[in-house]
Amino acid sequence: MTFQIVDIHPHIISDDEQAYPPAPLFGKRSDWSKERPTTVETLIESMDAAGVAKAAVVHSSTTYGFDNSYVVDGCAKYADRLVAVGSVDVLEADAPKKIREWVGRGLAGLRLFTGGSTKEFDPSELDDPRAFPAWELCAELGLPMCIQTGPIGLPQVTALAKRFPKVAIVLDHLGRPEVADGAPYAKAQSLFDLAPLENIYLKLTPRIFGDVKKEKASADTFFPRVVEAFGAKRMAWGSNYPTSPGALSEILATAQAGLASLSDEDRAWIFGKTAQQLYPALA
Repeated sequence: MTFQIVDIHPHIISDDEQAYPPAPLFGKRSDWSKERPTTVETLIESMDAAGVAKAAVVHSSTTYGFDNSYVVDGCAKYADRLVAVGSVDVLEADAPKKIREWVGRGLAGLRLFTGGSTKEFDPSELDDPRAFPAWELCAELGLPMCIQTGPIGLPQVTALAKRFPKVAIVLDHLGRPEVADGAPYAKAQSLFDLAPLENIYLKLTPRIFGDVKKEKASADTFFPRVVEAFGAKRMAWGSNYPTSPGALSEILATAQAGLASLSDEDRAWIFGKTAQQLYPALA
C-alpha cells in the first residue's frame, strides 16, 4: 500500500534570535530547544531524508510562549508541505481575536500546553469557562485543538470533548498513559475511557514507542488494543523531532517497527490519512 507519510508533531526553532526572540512560557526555556534547535530549512532536509512528505509543525511554547511568528513564517515558506499549529492564551478576553489574527497569518490548528518538559501539568485552565469562547471559535473555524497533558487532565479533556463535540481534540503523546503493567493495560483505563468520544484523536509519539518496551508492556499487545478501542482513523503519528533525540529517519523507523503488527490499512491512516483529515491543507 502506498501512502504519503505525514508528521503531526515536529518543532522548529529559528537561528535568528533578533527576528524571533525567545520568551518561553512559564519563564524557563526547554533544554532541547537550546541543545537541538532545528530551523524550518533543517526540518525540510530531515523530512526529505526520512521520506516524510508533509507535516503539521507544532509551535514551541517553551521557546516562544504565545508568539507564533516563527512557526507561521516558517511554514509559509513551504506552504505546499507544512501547516502551522500554534498557541494562544485562551484565558485572555481577547483570545478569539488573537486566534483570528493568527489564522489570518496561516495558523491551521491550536495547542494547549498545560505542562511538560519545564513545568508540572496544571489542567485547571482546560475547563476554565474563560477559555470557552476560544473553543467556540475553534468549532466555528474547524480548527483542531491539541492538548498537552497527562492522566491528571483527562477528566477535563472528557468534559471539553462533550461540551465542544465539533472540535477535533488531539491528545499529545496519548495523554501519557501508564502501560508498564502490560495487557490488558488496566492502569491505562482512563485513556481507553475516552474512546466513545468520537472527537478525541490520539497522537503517537516517541514517548509511547519507548514506554511499550518497558516491563510487561509490548507494542504487539498495546497498539492493537488502542486501534480496537479508538480506530486507526483517530490515531496519527508525530515525531516530536527534535525534542526527542535522534534523526527524523530513526524516529520514523522506530514508529514503523512499533506498529508492524497492524494492518496496512491501519498504518496508512496512522502515518498519513488521519493527519490529512485533521489538517486538510496537507491532503
